[in-house]
Amino acid sequence: MNAIAYQADPMRGLDGLTTRAQRIPEPGPDQVVVRVRAASLNRRDLMLMEGAYPLPMRPGVVPLVDGVGTVVALGGNVTRAAIGDRVTGSYFVHWVDGRQTQALSAQQYGANFDGWLADYIVLEQDSIAHVPAHLTDAEAASLTAAGLVAWSAISKPIPVAPGETVVTVGTGTVALFAVQHAKMLGARVVSITSSRDKAERLRTLGADETVDRTETPDWEQAVLDLTGGDGAEHVVDAVGLPTLPKSLAAAGYNAQVTLIGAFPAPDGQQLADPLGFGYRALRRPAVGSRTDFEAMNRALAEHAVHPVIDRVFPFEQAVEAYRYFAQGDPFGKVVITMS
Repeated sequence: MNAIAYQADPMRGLDGLTTRAQRIPEPGPDQVVVRVRAASLNRRDLMLMEGAYPLPMRPGVVPLVDGVGTVVALGGNVTRAAIGDRVTGSYFVHWVDGRQTQALSAQQYGANFDGWLADYIVLEQDSIAHVPAHLTDAEAASLTAAGLVAWSAISKPIPVAPGETVVTVGTGTVALFAVQHAKMLGARVVSITSSRDKAERLRTLGADETVDRTETPDWEQAVLDLTGGDGAEHVVDAVGLPTLPKSLAAAGYNAQVTLIGAFPAPDGQQLADPLGFGYRALRRPAVGSRTDFEAMNRALAEHAVHPVIDRVFPFEQAVEAYRYFAQGDPFGKVVITMS
């Protein structure tokens, strides 16, 4: 069998995403070899290709941090997986639990460790996570980045409590996962979006109320009105600096505002003292640890939640998948499946 891997050249953008023959890997003592079934895209993957991500992409690296596959070979010290297990990997190669350090954050699949856009991937034992059995391969390949950072926003440092109001801003994959996670925990969800069509789809996903920001530019006031003037206990802003001031204004007393989106502020926009006189916690979580990942997967399995999939591309159309993800305004994950 001829194995294939994509490799990325960050200096050339999509023109630098090319294929090469892949030798079937041999695992080291603390590694497993996984036959890849599916992988999916995140905005982080575009940022790496554009040189806009905090961690540089190693030239020639196999891209993508989200994926799923079957274990086909084990190192001698491996105890966390067996041949035939369906597994994925954590975002950070060796962050198992506890406080994240800069050294741990600097080791990432698809950036400086070969990622999932290949027939085979080598995973370090520290990063192995089993996926919920009820998910398809496309769904299971969608969890590592967007799913986990949304889970961190909803569950840490203080989890959302039943009956609390969670505002989600945006309709990217992080925001969609945030809606699903918040509903799992019993919250009331108010979703901010940009069209009536997306508002309807968000309600189908579980949002209790939606606000179309094109019809209601002062959507922070709409959130205050919906909460009797109190504001939301949690706001998950999956857009970034352009919406942060309104997210802060929609938050209630001692609320938690989580900034996940990476879109820059418009030219000329200044954000001076965005917290003002409000007592709110503003945080930007770095995805999550393997332990966080496993907790999220248990919750997904318990509640039989399915990630939202927008479109699936075959392996040989990976460049088209990147282009569609960047330009097509997808609602849900863009997935690439292997032969």
